[in-house]
Amino acid sequence: MVVIRLSRGGAKARPFFNIVVADKRTRRDGRFIERIGFYNPIAKDNEESIRLAQDRLTYWRGVGAQPSPTVERLIKQHASAKPAAAAAAA
Repeated sequence: MVVIRLSRGGAKARPFFNIVVADKRTRRDGRFIERIGFYNPIAKDNEESIRLAQDRLTYWRGVGAQPSPTVERLIKQHASAKPAAAAAAA
């Protein structure tokens, strides 16, 4: 089964996560099929905390990839933050 999950990077006490599409049987930070975004939990106010390639996310979900619960939460968070950012820019 193919899953959409987080892969940890960064340094000790400074986490950084890539959002990747991978086979469920591979280890968390191991081989992946495609990187579709990132999540930075310690981003400052002027830094981007989450980025998702929406077209690739739609494609992978269309072919049956299942997001992990954490990635599902981040997708919803990203979707709700997008209209607010567009309104602030206008």
